[in-house]
Amino acid sequence: MKYFKLTTTSKVNLFGITLFQLEFSVDCVWGKKGDKAGWIESEETKLGDARVYGDALVLGDAQVYGNARVSGNALVSGNALVLGDAQVYGNARVSGNAQVYGNARVSGNAQVSGNAQVLGDALVLGDAQVYGNARVYGGEWKESPLQIQGTMHFVTTSSKTELNIGCKKFTFNFWKENFKQIGEAEGYTEKQITEYGLYIDLAISLFS
Repeated sequence: MKYFKLTTTSKVNLFGITLFQLEFSVDCVWGKKGDKAGWIESEETKLGDARVYGDALVLGDAQVYGNARVSGNALVSGNALVLGDAQVYGNARVSGNAQVYGNARVSGNAQVSGNAQVLGDALVLGDAQVYGNARVYGGEWKESPLQIQGTMHFVTTSSKTELNIGCKKFTFNFWKENFKQIGEAEGYTEKQITEYGLYIDLAISLFS
């Protein structure tokens, strides 16, 4: 069933892309006929490269553009962005302020939410969940990446060999060898340095 149609209501997003608002064409659990939905660059029958297929939904202020594909029973909602060559399909959910871009793929029952970003060649599959402020850059994720809200910064495994702590991303080995000096430079207390050392050890034990 096709849930919505493309309207002539448009806006230009921060990247200078003209997007058109969707409108529900039938009553369903997500809205009533005539209710406004998300924003896309085009339908499969329109000009442009972005596509939304099948029973997929784009709700709220979510945006789909570029060469992005949303298909199957996928749902993109909230303020989420799907762009570039990204694909969201199956029963996947992208919500909140999440972003999926590059060559990233989100499929199965996977969920990307919060302020999370899935980018590059990352594959988020199965029942994996990426949330919070996590950034997943590459690799195949059939299980959820390690994500911990520490006392100072968020910790996440951004690939199978790399760890993000706050805005810094290094390999597991680099963190292991240098976390004390980095912590001191960032103003961590001795107790916090010990705390983050344990997170690094946990990441290494899970993914090495």
